[in-house]
Amino acid sequence: MERRSFLLACTIGGLGLAIGPATAQRAQNPATIRVALLPDENASTIIQNAQPLKKYLEQALGKDIELIVTTDYSSMIEAMRFGRLEVAYFGPLSYVLAKSKAPDIEPFAVGVSKGSPTYKSVIITRADSPVKSLADIKGKMMGYGDFASTSSHLIPRALLARNGLLGDTDYKYVLLGAHDAVARAVQSGQVQAGGLSQEIFKSLVAKGSIDGDKVIVLAESDPIPNYPMVMQGYLAPELKAAIRKAFIELNDKEILKTFRAEGFAATDDRAYDILRETAKLLDLDLSKLKG
Repeated sequence: MERRSFLLACTIGGLGLAIGPATAQRAQNPATIRVALLPDENASTIIQNAQPLKKYLEQALGKDIELIVTTDYSSMIEAMRFGRLEVAYFGPLSYVLAKSKAPDIEPFAVGVSKGSPTYKSVIITRADSPVKSLADIKGKMMGYGDFASTSSHLIPRALLARNGLLGDTDYKYVLLGAHDAVARAVQSGQVQAGGLSQEIFKSLVAKGSIDGDKVIVLAESDPIPNYPMVMQGYLAPELKAAIRKAFIELNDKEILKTFRAEGFAATDDRAYDILRETAKLLDLDLSKLKG
């Protein structure tokens, strides 16, 4: 999703993920709060839209805010794991992966859209493609985003599995990194179908990044628990309360638009058990995620 404020693009190396220093540098009430935003679109788009969120959080928390976009999902998971981030905006699956590696992190807020803390994944194809149904994906090339993406990998892959199509058995697939890369690959014919967030697809069409006459929705998923805001469990209680309050009370429509949300509601870890169950359905070994 798009976000606002000056965004520091960085690599795992830039985050300094050596275990010893990371552990030693953890602070319960740091002067600067490092907030990571999910790298699910082009980094330049994220950077361009970042300023108002940074300003809001600085005013709400009375602290300097360093907003970070990592190179991929796994690098953000590792940064959270080793204490190089205080707050992170995770995708549902990447949160589950992060929680498995850093049990003390705490989801505290979830985006609400159209009155619901859920969203959907879609599978798209070209309008002139021979792929007219999910069954037609058999023998074709499917495009996914990042391995740790919920709506651009786990959920569309599960949707195909429930329709009798297993990756690497009934169809080939390629991981393309970001949602917008999946949509472009479908439009160009690089892949015959692709999975991504419904909201991101609609946004790409609305902005003209993707031609809505050339790329169509083939299928959509059931509702998925929305993206959570997550904080380190070791932060001071008063700081955690202030961070939670800042997001739950956020009502600036312009900032919320970049999260594709009407607001934030409280959430907890149990809301994401459905992702763990879906991973088991696909027999995905999440412990083997690189990073």
